[in-house]
Amino acid sequence: MVYSIQGLKRTVGMLCLSFCTLPALTYAQQQQETITRNGYTLEYTNKSSDFDTAVGRRLIEAFFKVYPQEAARYNRKTAKKVGFVIDPAYDGVAATSGDVIVFNPAWFRSHPGDIDVVTHEAMHVVQAYPNGSGPGWITEGIADYVRYVFGVDNAGAKWALPAFNPKQHYTNSYRITARFFVWVEKSKNKDFVKKLDAAMRGKKYTPAIWKKLTGSTLEELWNEYAANPAI
Repeated sequence: MVYSIQGLKRTVGMLCLSFCTLPALTYAQQQQETITRNGYTLEYTNKSSDFDTAVGRRLIEAFFKVYPQEAARYNRKTAKKVGFVIDPAYDGVAATSGDVIVFNPAWFRSHPGDIDVVTHEAMHVVQAYPNGSGPGWITEGIADYVRYVFGVDNAGAKWALPAFNPKQHYTNSYRITARFFVWVEKSKNKDFVKKLDAAMRGKKYTPAIWKKLTGSTLEELWNEYAANPAI
């Protein structure tokens, strides 16, 4: 097919109008906000057109309440700037990479009270464990322990540590491991999680740390816990 010069110019102009403006449209659909309080900055990006703004404000408020507490307790050198991204393309609940946390808006449509996802994920920023630092079940167990201790509204999310049952194991991670850590702190060493966290971040974790911090091996602790798991 042969196009006239005038027609070709008109076609190219239309193509540019269609495609060259796409980045601007995409950007306009995002809600971006930078908030700084008491030395910490949150860069908040909402990519979801129908995300509940009230839930978004609660996520922001939770960050500024719990993150400074987590930093003060566990890692004063943690990132001063953290990113939140509400991303409908992400299909988990939430995930942390470095100092950026991604949230799935669909999760909060069905669980609008689960604000302490922030408390768990923000602790991953604080942890900043290097590769090879130690077992993953410790990482997630500490994050849920911190949610239990610093959570702003666990009750509103109907989130709680599970009752012990004999089928559990410390390597089950998350709330099961978190409950075990609560027991260790109450029964053996009130600073256990703080010291375990520091060992992980410094790549100094070894199985010997359990006996060093509590007087018992990991297996001995779990057996004692299983025999009397009250917290």
